[in-house]
Amino acid sequence: MRRTARLTTLMTTLALLAGLGACAETQDNEGERDRSQTQDSVYGAGLVGDTEDERDPVEGGTLTFADYSEARSLDPTQTIATGASGGTALAAVYDVLVRYDDAAGKYEPWLAKAITPNKDSTQWVLDLRPGVKFSDGTDLDARAVTASIERYIDNGGSDSALLQKNVTSMEPSDDHTVVFTLARPWSTFPRILAMGAGMIVAPAASQGTDFRPIGAGPFELQDYAPSEELVLRARSDYWRGKPHLATLRFVWLAGGRPNLENLVAGGADLTLLREPDVVLDARKEDIAGFMTPLSLGTTLWINNREGRPGLDVRVRQAIAYAMDPELYVERAFKGAGMPTKDLFGPQSRWHSDVAAPSVDADRASELVEAAKADGFDGELTFVGGASPTGRSEALVTKAMLEDVGFKVELDLLTNIADRIQRLYVERDFDIAIGSASVSEADPFHQLHDTLASDSMLNLTGYASPEMDAALTRVQGASGQPNRAAAIQDLERLWHEDVPAVNLATGATFIAWNQDVHGVKPNAEYMMLFGEAWRAPSG
Repeated sequence: MRRTARLTTLMTTLALLAGLGACAETQDNEGERDRSQTQDSVYGAGLVGDTEDERDPVEGGTLTFADYSEARSLDPTQTIATGASGGTALAAVYDVLVRYDDAAGKYEPWLAKAITPNKDSTQWVLDLRPGVKFSDGTDLDARAVTASIERYIDNGGSDSALLQKNVTSMEPSDDHTVVFTLARPWSTFPRILAMGAGMIVAPAASQGTDFRPIGAGPFELQDYAPSEELVLRARSDYWRGKPHLATLRFVWLAGGRPNLENLVAGGADLTLLREPDVVLDARKEDIAGFMTPLSLGTTLWINNREGRPGLDVRVRQAIAYAMDPELYVERAFKGAGMPTKDLFGPQSRWHSDVAAPSVDADRASELVEAAKADGFDGELTFVGGASPTGRSEALVTKAMLEDVGFKVELDLLTNIADRIQRLYVERDFDIAIGSASVSEADPFHQLHDTLASDSMLNLTGYASPEMDAALTRVQGASGQPNRAAAIQDLERLWHEDVPAVNLATGATFIAWNQDVHGVKPNAEYMMLFGEAWRAPSG
């Protein structure tokens, strides 16, 4: 069948599928978006909108955050510490040893007062601030730091594999100094201390039968009603001074559109938005906040594990040839977003000239038929979200894949936390839409989490000695040219092996109302609220 005929058939199928989902849509019908609106003017990194207020901070009050996903455990070893998976709540309880300063483009000490490498970045010395206390009154000292990170590794925290194979020793040299010795150069090592491993848990937290969230952050647990709300109260003895806020409240709604509507209506003070069309609408309304552009922002994950169709590279390649990023973005996000199959899109400083798989339905069909001849039944189970945007993503994916000979069953889940459980814990899917959320600041960390054969967060099960070696080269590369060359080699392997198919560059937007001030960004689009305050309305 010729490509033009296939495209006509596919567009007809998409039109029918769009009708099935129309009753669930809460979005406006303005027609297709102007692609020019979705470039740097929308996705420019850093603070956007009017965030200045010259008044003195206001004391007291509650700030409500309509978060993206619930942290179903406040134990950093049991929760992936990113802004999209409950990490902001954990940072409020524990703080972090190191914070990423986006404006300066570097990691800065936070609970630590300094972190210093040797010449080849194989040893890092962490100096702690004296006088920092956990919420139970005990000292956050060098032994508490090493004990907490050892617990993180032993209990299988999300970055435990990365730490285990890189940190050969971690020793207190005095009460306020920890020396990390590494197996190989790691120029961006501080990043891992800005995430879950750097959220230091008090020794008393794990004593007894039940874990207790005892940290050195600005807030401590007040109330938690699962699936409803998490309320944290301010600590008067926080190391940076008593927070301006009295309480910090987290709630979880059913997707980005409800979160944005809740923010505009005043039901929430902040929210996290990821769907491209919702992010674009928030920016069109000139809502203030913090924008983090991300590569691998919309990715079709393919389960490569034994017993799954994606174990066959022909199936993975067929999926890659079948997926059309331009059409996907038009149908799923109404044209908002930046479609690309590249590992890093044209706007990224890590973009390369490595050719991604083209859109080739005929070649995809040939590969599907070849796999079927060897026993593949052609069936794929797609796990995605049940929000209006999630449903649109599912329907356009189904249409593209069924056009080349697959049969796709949709399994759409309402709760983000349930999707995380299904994908990252149970690994029960054939294909799924998600995001690796690779940052410009340190692409190595998320690429490792996504692709390393021993990574806890490698949800596809992809394992390749060549890719592991490529990741090591990216890790040790220093300076922009060397790191870009190492990433280019890695991208060649990505397109050959097809562990997943990238569809669009993305962004995470932490949006807030005009009365919110003093919020500080951290790594992985987590936010810090120790200095946040809320101005009186009006």
